[in-house]
Amino acid sequence: MSLRTLPLLFINLGGEMLYILDQRLRAQNIPPDKAKKDDWTDQERKRVMNDIITTMFNKKFMEELFKPQELYSKKALRTVFDRLAHASIMRLNQASMDKLYDLMTMAFKYQVLLCPRPKDILLVTFNHMDAIKDFIRDSPSILNQVDETFRQLIDMYNCLPAGEFQLIRQTLLIFFQDMHIRVSIFLKDKVQNSNGRFVLPTSGPVPWGTEVPGLIRIFSFKGEEVKRVEFQNGGNYASPLREGSYDLFGDRVLKLGTNMYSVSRSVETHMSGTLKSSAAHTKENVVPNPLAKEELNLLAQLLGGLELKKPSTTDHSFRLNLFTNDEEEEQAALTRPEELSYKVINIQASEDGKENKELTRIMGSFVWTDTQLAELSKGRYTSSSLMDECENSIYVHLYVF
Repeated sequence: MSLRTLPLLFINLGGEMLYILDQRLRAQNIPPDKAKKDDWTDQERKRVMNDIITTMFNKKFMEELFKPQELYSKKALRTVFDRLAHASIMRLNQASMDKLYDLMTMAFKYQVLLCPRPKDILLVTFNHMDAIKDFIRDSPSILNQVDETFRQLIDMYNCLPAGEFQLIRQTLLIFFQDMHIRVSIFLKDKVQNSNGRFVLPTSGPVPWGTEVPGLIRIFSFKGEEVKRVEFQNGGNYASPLREGSYDLFGDRVLKLGTNMYSVSRSVETHMSGTLKSSAAHTKENVVPNPLAKEELNLLAQLLGGLELKKPSTTDHSFRLNLFTNDEEEEQAALTRPEELSYKVINIQASEDGKENKELTRIMGSFVWTDTQLAELSKGRYTSSSLMDECENSIYVHLYVF
């Protein structure tokens, strides 16, 4: 697997998320003079988009994201986007968040499958980046933030060989291989079958740098062409007009990654039979281990209590529904397979401001004596001896389930 895939996965999924949110916010937009308490206005839509983009392209987060590393698990990546979607005053309930993530992943999966050549995944990313810049064109400070990431993409990926892009493409397809969610737009356009699998076209321009199939050239051992044989290629292919631009500004030529929601279209998602049957096969990547969850609950009790964080219901937050109405949203929540639900356990270290006795006991095991501190100040503790001291200490890793 490629260690350079994560930035492309995150930015492209983030771009698709912004397309969907912008479309739904515009659909629910109401003029300020007619807006009620829970209605959206265009000013609030812009605020939501600005807040999410600002969080998405946070400088420190981008620095960590661009470090060579393996992809996050499906569960971890889903959690990242859950937090990102709620980085502003907007609130999504579980069913709407599930639908949002389904649309994001299936759209980018389709784009990866249709890329004429592996390097064109970078053009898809640039299309998303161009659209994101358009969302915040009236906010210079955020625009500079996005441009900085754009330059990082150019510096990191423009110099990669074709083989590395092929490895990136394979890594992305492995990540998406068990996702077969039916999307109404794809079904209506007949690019997706009823089982959730995509239909790849046998027409259109061939990859840049290649020729239209239909000719076999035969060469002698001296490298001279001695014969040509033509054959029917079974498709309607054409030569590419030109290569897309890989610069900060320019014509990308490739349309994959542009906003397919720019024209108002209703979008629905449905679980395919394939996805339901494969849920058990991928359960270790989708739902937490029951024993791990029990251990986390026990840890929560030790640290002072278990609390499930509830969405904010203040007057300054607004709920966005990705379904036609509330009834459809409730029905989607009931019919979604349990294997695909995402639950977050939040832990607080104290309860009602009182110090927990068990927590005090655990913390006491970390206290060093005056003799040990004196030895440390004299430099007598090496890194290995420090590790020895910690052998009996308790290390706790909290994972979000």
